[in-house]
Amino acid sequence: MADKKILDNIKKLREITGVGFSDCKAAITETNGDLEKSIEYLRKKGIAKASKKMSRVAADGLILVNEKDGNISAIEINSETDFVAKNKDFVSFCKDVAEINFINQGDLDKLSKSKMKNDKTVEENLITLISKIGEKITIRRSKFFNKEGKNFFYVHNSTEKNIGKVISIVKLTGQNKQDIDNVGTKLAMHIAAQSPIAINQDGINKNILDKELEIIKEELKNSGKKDDMIDKIASGKIKKFISENTLLDQSWIMDTKITVKQFLKQFSKNGEIKVADFIRFKVGEGI
Repeated sequence: MADKKILDNIKKLREITGVGFSDCKAAITETNGDLEKSIEYLRKKGIAKASKKMSRVAADGLILVNEKDGNISAIEINSETDFVAKNKDFVSFCKDVAEINFINQGDLDKLSKSKMKNDKTVEENLITLISKIGEKITIRRSKFFNKEGKNFFYVHNSTEKNIGKVISIVKLTGQNKQDIDNVGTKLAMHIAAQSPIAINQDGINKNILDKELEIIKEELKNSGKKDDMIDKIASGKIKKFISENTLLDQSWIMDTKITVKQFLKQFSKNGEIKVADFIRFKVGEGI
């Protein structure tokens, strides 16, 4: 039985690290079968530089939201397949990590070193889970919203309460206490559906605009447009790009005749409502 356990640990170690049998056997023997210490042992020896599984793409998974006392956190944890995203061990791990993430206010460095219920760190439990499930699993990104202002969130097609594939959170500020709850919930739904990348033009990374302008001009050039027309047409197209991708300039999803900015202005008689911050996480987006 002892020999079988040793062989099983060697097999797991090989799957995680891609290192040969003899080196894995030496590591397991040296560390008395401790998988995490074995990985550390191989890395220190310069034998295991990275996990073999880590070269694969993990673009599925779950996004989890935690809320307490007006504070909200969100975290995306990725797997390779939807099948694993539904696995009870994976889901249980995600729930526990999401709670710790809330406590650490979205700091992923602190999160990885934090202890879980079994007194092992998140990083150690992640390695064990990868070995058990056989897929690449990554903790990708997180965001924490403190209770200054008022936060609202929306989970699209939730698999469980506060767990899904697309989530949005928006922070609103302003003196209008009468309408802010109704506005916030609707705005979170709009963000989930319309995928804005910034509140307004000032929030768009200049590199994104420069790249988009480059693509537009190249497309116009390839379509045979004359040089004196390219700049004029490109200017109009980049303005459209900005309006379609900035939250306040987008057409309001519940009445496309007005913009989000105009929608918010409707409530100005009871005090202005401002968008202070927002996020939209979609599982695997951009991977």
